[in-house]
Amino acid sequence: MVNLQWSMVNEKAVGLLCRLIEVPRVSREEKAAADLLQNYMQGELGLEVQRMGNNIWSVQPGFDAAKQTLLLNAHIDTVKPVDGWQRDPFRATREGSRIYGLGANDDGASLVSLLHVFALLKEGGSLYNLVFLASAEEEVSGKGGIESVLPLLPKIDVALVGEPTGMQPAIAEKGLMVIDVTAHGKAGHAARDEGDNAIYHAIDDIEWFRHYKFERVSPLLGPVKMSVTIVNAGTQHNVVPDVCTFTVDVRSNECYTNRELLKLISLNVKSEVKARSTRLSSSGIDAKHPLVQRIVALGGKPFGSPTLSDQALMPFPSLKMGPGQSSRSHSADEFVEDYEIKQAIGTYLKLLACQESSHSDAL
Repeated sequence: MVNLQWSMVNEKAVGLLCRLIEVPRVSREEKAAADLLQNYMQGELGLEVQRMGNNIWSVQPGFDAAKQTLLLNAHIDTVKPVDGWQRDPFRATREGSRIYGLGANDDGASLVSLLHVFALLKEGGSLYNLVFLASAEEEVSGKGGIESVLPLLPKIDVALVGEPTGMQPAIAEKGLMVIDVTAHGKAGHAARDEGDNAIYHAIDDIEWFRHYKFERVSPLLGPVKMSVTIVNAGTQHNVVPDVCTFTVDVRSNECYTNRELLKLISLNVKSEVKARSTRLSSSGIDAKHPLVQRIVALGGKPFGSPTLSDQALMPFPSLKMGPGQSSRSHSADEFVEDYEIKQAIGTYLKLLACQESSHSDAL
């Protein structure tokens, strides 16, 4: 069994992040990065590792029935690099305290921080029974990601999801429902007064999506937000289109289920409405939960997050908190500061370690 020394933990975490950046791990193409991570967890950290697909997890030995079980989760995958990168997105570039590279901020910094905290506490000294999970396909909410692994884990009481939040606790996050809307008309010649233009029907419904306000507003997450993001219609300039399709991004709060929203939308628009999925609901944790209260005692300020994470698929209380900033995610020249990783590891340890733990004394 390999013992991880506190004096080495920050250096090792940053080193692993740099190695991961240089292995492309776009969603559903994470195998090489998952192989690297599995070998590191087993060889460098001496962890007992289990794997399904590209999801990798480790369960702390010596479960204590008197303790609750906490899941530490972060995701392996990244989005595809956007246009505008001035640096190689698949090369870890160090400039001062910054580490540039695709996935450095989202979600590499959280991944390496939580993993090394788990390794430090694996032999005991934690307030919880710990399970560490590096999940795949998070950026696409894929069926081969965390959803496929949760049934294989021990019973989880609460989860801490590593996402770039500036190490502030997001105790609620909005859900997501993507809907495809189809307006129907009748084809005709554009030069004559014939046909029934589907675009005009779509415009009326698009105006409804633009202006409608759902009644229930969340104290943390605010109102439900709907955005029309894609519109398609027509085949050529002189033909009145008989079909116009558009896509709507719906960000739900905890006041509505996605199924409720879908029903309300269907009652208010004339076009045909179909949801791609209703499974990504709003998620969160009670502000009075002991884990949240411990974070607040450490100076954390709870907030509601507009962005989606694997929390949406967790059937137990969860919050997200990690190094980096959400505003850097999915952007060109994504980066994280190396001191953000060091601070995250220290904060996680203060949060999770027993007061008598030697790791607490080392902070």
